[in-house]
Amino acid sequence: MTGTENDQIVRALGAEDLFAAFEEPLLLVRDRRVVIANQAARSLLGSHIEGSDVRLAIRHPAAGPFLAGEGEAVAEPVRIELVGLGELGRPWELTIAPLPDGSRLVRLADQSQQRAAEQMRVDFVANASHELRTPLATLLGFLETLQDEEAVDAETRQRFVGIMFGEAKRMRGLLDDLMSLSRIEAERFTAPRDTVELIPLIEEVTASVASLAKDHVIQVENAAGDARVSGDGIQLSQMLNNLVVNALKYGRAGTPVLIRLEESPPDLVRIGVIDQGEGIPAVHIPRLTERFYRVDAGRSRSVGGTGLGLAIVKHIVLRHRGRLDIQSELGVGTTVSVSLPRA
Repeated sequence: MTGTENDQIVRALGAEDLFAAFEEPLLLVRDRRVVIANQAARSLLGSHIEGSDVRLAIRHPAAGPFLAGEGEAVAEPVRIELVGLGELGRPWELTIAPLPDGSRLVRLADQSQQRAAEQMRVDFVANASHELRTPLATLLGFLETLQDEEAVDAETRQRFVGIMFGEAKRMRGLLDDLMSLSRIEAERFTAPRDTVELIPLIEEVTASVASLAKDHVIQVENAAGDARVSGDGIQLSQMLNNLVVNALKYGRAGTPVLIRLEESPPDLVRIGVIDQGEGIPAVHIPRLTERFYRVDAGRSRSVGGTGLGLAIVKHIVLRHRGRLDIQSELGVGTTVSVSLPRA
């Protein structure tokens, strides 16, 4: 198709302005060539796609056979599910609708929010039912014992109540973390674009954990200059809070916790949270960001851990298009580093 023919079709349809008004990717296709592509389509598929073969514009094996057909061969709109177009794992619904003049309207609808919401419900029920079973069993056991007032003296009753209170707090923390993780996962395909200044954020986090830092000094080193990143301030605060709290819990008493900012080429800021604790055996490091994975389950519960802190950190880093790295040496300590794009 020549440029003149392409322009004539566009003028005849009067569709260019209409297409531009839509936020989701839309293509007008005639004779297998892309006649019009709106801005959303060009952002997803490439700015060069107008005039090219639609099968080269939408490079996906599941879509190829349907995109190859002519308008008259398809009487009704065809809907196809595509996964991985533009971004690994991202789900789309491709709709190909015939138009009266033989051209076709191709629409891509992002299904990531819907699928994430469905997966969030499934994961929440599965995780909650599994992880809440133990504290619930503990509570029920103590309550059953306390019902027999004659069998429990005042001192034992007070001790039981303290244990029950701790288990109830643990259940509340677990539910809060599960809800938080679900919300972060639901937004994973939407990159945050606010500008966040890291130094004030770090100051807020260190102030909020001051009550936990009685046996430690939190030190901040900034070698990154103007440490501003593209991100979601609330989620980055939660990420830093989780990392600093872990360092305080697992660092040896009397040792400092260091938060270090530095440049990370090509255009990233690296945040390192460093403790001087017992360290983590290398065999455990690849699994630390799994939900509910604990190196020492007994110790984790004793310091109030839910087993979700590093899973939350991982998903926040993924949403911010960053990188997470964990290094540890037995007897020396652990460094957790997060690299984020500069604003």
